[in-house]
Amino acid sequence: MLKNTDLRVVLATTTELSRQARATHGTAPAAAALLSQALTAAALMGALQKSDSRINIQVECDGPLRGLFVDGDTSGLVRGYVKNAHVEYAGGDSQYHWRPVLGNKGFLSVLRDLGGGEYYRSAVELEAFDLAADLERYFKQSDQLPSHVLLAQLPVGGEAEPLGHVAGLLVQPLPGADMTAFAELGERLRRDFAPALQARSAEGATAVLRALLPESDFEVMSRYPLRFGCSCSKDRVLRALLAMGREELTDLLEKEGQAEATCQFCTTRYVIPGEEIRGMLERGGI
Repeated sequence: MLKNTDLRVVLATTTELSRQARATHGTAPAAAALLSQALTAAALMGALQKSDSRINIQVECDGPLRGLFVDGDTSGLVRGYVKNAHVEYAGGDSQYHWRPVLGNKGFLSVLRDLGGGEYYRSAVELEAFDLAADLERYFKQSDQLPSHVLLAQLPVGGEAEPLGHVAGLLVQPLPGADMTAFAELGERLRRDFAPALQARSAEGATAVLRALLPESDFEVMSRYPLRFGCSCSKDRVLRALLAMGREELTDLLEKEGQAEATCQFCTTRYVIPGEEIRGMLERGGI
């Protein structure tokens, strides 16, 4: 928090979880890069949620990636996947860098968990075909809240790691904020974010943030670890089977002899043997 200007700053360093996500899904370079950006955005936006709630970000597009889905919560747990993990090529170093991946048409939507079983979804069309820029448009159009969103992936010297250092930064004004200071800070961060990340990432997130915000009124309000993981379980698979109903489950047992399910988020494969399905039917729980 910058107290004198009433500006909120959220920094997420996501190098390790991005590498884990890439390894989990076996994503090619372009797909891995966009997935890591989206996971970073989910971490940033998850930090704005209240209590134990989640937020998810979805991109649908007509390019070879076809889309992606990520979500994050207030504890720092993020997960996600891309629809086509095998996209290797991105464009040149220009404003249309991601057009060969995302295509020419699409939308970005955000679903917020408001608590108490209530949800709010809003969407914007992809215009910049750049996740950070289109998220800024999302905040401005959907939330009527100007925001600075920066997503960075920087090479690591001497290391053959395609993702490099991965981090994101979100700056938003609070009610009554100094909007001149907000605009000036955005310009400064766009200039300094990559150099500060390159120079200080080995020292941790706090060192990066201190390098970016030398202001005397800078105060850390919260700090917590981020991780890539999933909430899937065998119990959830069993509940999904129960929801199918007796007739459909009996038909599945007769045709397949067992049930199989693979989680899109973490690729865990669950196999429910036929004996267990018969037990569910005999117990009359369906």
